[in-house]
Amino acid sequence: MSSLLCVPKTYFCIGSKINQKEVIQALVKKGKVIGEKVPAPVVSDGCVLIKVVNSCISAGTELTSVQTSKKSIIKRALEQPEEVRKLIDFVKSNGIEKTYLRVKGVLDAGKPTGYSISGVVLAVGVGVEGFEPGDKVAAAGAGIANHAEFVDVPVNLCMKVPQGMYMAHASTVTLGGIAMQGVRRADLRIGEYCVVVGAGILGLLAMQMLRNSGIRTLVTDLDEKRLAIAKELGADEVVNPSKTDVLKAVDQFTNGYGADAVLFTAATSSSEPLSQSFKMCRRKGRVVLVGVVGMEINRGDMYAKELDFLISTSYGPGRYDASYEERGMDYPYAYVRWTENRNMTEYLRMVHEGKINLKPMINGVYHIDSVEQAFDSLQQTEKPIIVLLDYGNEIVSPSKESYRVTVKKYAANKKVLNVALIGAGNFATGMHLPNMKNLSSQYKLHAVMSRTGSKAKAIADQYSAQYATGNIDDILGDKEVDLVMIATRHDSHATLALQALQAGKHVFVEKPLAIQSHELRLIEDFYKTPGEKPVLMCGFNRRFSKYASEIKKHTNLRHNPMLIHYRMNAGYIPYDSWIHGDGGRIIGECCHIIDLMTFLPEVKLSRLAVSSFRLKLINTKAQTINRFY
Repeated sequence: MSSLLCVPKTYFCIGSKINQKEVIQALVKKGKVIGEKVPAPVVSDGCVLIKVVNSCISAGTELTSVQTSKKSIIKRALEQPEEVRKLIDFVKSNGIEKTYLRVKGVLDAGKPTGYSISGVVLAVGVGVEGFEPGDKVAAAGAGIANHAEFVDVPVNLCMKVPQGMYMAHASTVTLGGIAMQGVRRADLRIGEYCVVVGAGILGLLAMQMLRNSGIRTLVTDLDEKRLAIAKELGADEVVNPSKTDVLKAVDQFTNGYGADAVLFTAATSSSEPLSQSFKMCRRKGRVVLVGVVGMEINRGDMYAKELDFLISTSYGPGRYDASYEERGMDYPYAYVRWTENRNMTEYLRMVHEGKINLKPMINGVYHIDSVEQAFDSLQQTEKPIIVLLDYGNEIVSPSKESYRVTVKKYAANKKVLNVALIGAGNFATGMHLPNMKNLSSQYKLHAVMSRTGSKAKAIADQYSAQYATGNIDDILGDKEVDLVMIATRHDSHATLALQALQAGKHVFVEKPLAIQSHELRLIEDFYKTPGEKPVLMCGFNRRFSKYASEIKKHTNLRHNPMLIHYRMNAGYIPYDSWIHGDGGRIIGECCHIIDLMTFLPEVKLSRLAVSSFRLKLINTKAQTINRFY
């Protein structure tokens, strides 16, 4: 055991210092959490690249993920029937082989875990304000602020750490934000009563926030040691429901009136604790669900008292809003006083000023190379409350070698085209890669690049690519790469295609080629310059359909003008989807149809006219009819 500068001496650390040349990330695989070498990320537009110092393990959420990964595919399917429907639809569209390869890839890849970290800013992306290299920060976000040495986090999920604050404490920021949002949802006033159900990390944090707000607080839990910690941290009363009638205890605590609010922070599949929570409340009181509980609700528990049942959504306003979290669009301060970012910033201040005490709650700090041991500790009989991971205090940027992870070394085969894949989303993994495998005599997956390093590594491993990388320079500078396949989001297609072309690589880019006219002009200008140029192909696929080929045979024989009418039912996409912001559905999807319409007549487009329909819903007794006007 050894102490670290970032951690108070009363804490302990387990494990040896990691090799800085390797980037280690924790992944959940088949019931275990392992540390795996992955490519380092690069900073993205609107994001902050962070060297992680500490990350906090969320015992409830993350252990649930670990337990789920142990289950068989059939058992998981029975528990998530909506996912089965998606799988069946995929089989219908793409066949069993492609479905098998996609599912196998997902299971073999493992799942990144973690969502609460502290560290130091290494670089800021285009458009980022308020942060600069060297800033100490905390960051949040499932699938973003992972247990990894380096993370690339959108700006609205980053908070500055107060000067002098322990980085170990700051790494609990996300859990603090969750607890604070629950307290805000309870909306209590000085002198009112609150019952906190569950003395885990969320319950103990929430209890201290309530105490600081002048709220009289009773905490319930089945663990006597956790109740002792709750009492030490300032709870007015603590109750073990297995030993004491909790309803009578609450009645006595509130002078017979009942609690103004119950904050449910525990995790259980039973519905009985929720029923008890309703019974603890005064008339017109409220229950706020922060944790997990069985949702069989007895109307009688709520009706007579006219109770409110509220859900607290994670860290606060902004959560699950892509415009806020991914695109950095903040909510106006005057109208949304407490966003998730402002909640977590306030939490950091309270911890730093000693208004929230974390010392009795932190049970261990493990080096990232001992991550499996850290997660095993959460499953002991006496479960710890907070376990942290440590990545070392040394502030280092990713080395040139760390962006690239070699998967399989082999001699280049000049009889096939070596393909580098940029973007490892669903379409690439479900369509392009299985097709490439079936055409192995012509194509070989040579390299994989993705913003998510663990995904790039897993795909490279599944398809026997030579390496995975997080840096496009590795691909552009690789002389063995013949063809670059671009399958990223639409807004990056033109930029990546032009970079690859300028590097002398042939390019296959998914549609659309560009979403802005000036991007298209840059590619046109490239081809206007003298000299031999690589091949560029855009992924319009309708013209290659066997039906389109048959139609083409007949249209080639025509003597009269063509009138082409194509009706397309592309299905509904939610308004907050990225596709609406990256060119929209006309550029992003209908481009397939436009391409087909230029393919069939084989004449250059001379004039374009566009008109739109206004959708009006007409209600009848029998049905709702869609009618265009």
